[in-house]
Amino acid sequence: MKKTLEVMGQVCPFPLIEAKKEIEDIGSGDELVINFDCTQATESIPRWAAEEGHTITNYEQLSDAAWTITVQKNSLV
Repeated sequence: MKKTLEVMGQVCPFPLIEAKKEIEDIGSGDELVINFDCTQATESIPRWAAEEGHTITNYEQLSDAAWTITVQKNSLV
């Protein structure tokens, strides 16, 4: 299952805070697609995912100031 989190226009750290909440609501192995435009989140979201043992399955820049990142929830979390 994939769930999409739209946090365009939200300033940091809110995209990360919302991602942490949303990942709790999905099952192990499911993916959370996060669409954001906060530059700081390009570092904070991947760092958080790595620290929590989640896997980044997609990460791309959509435009000059917009990105999408897909985090697969770790089955051990």
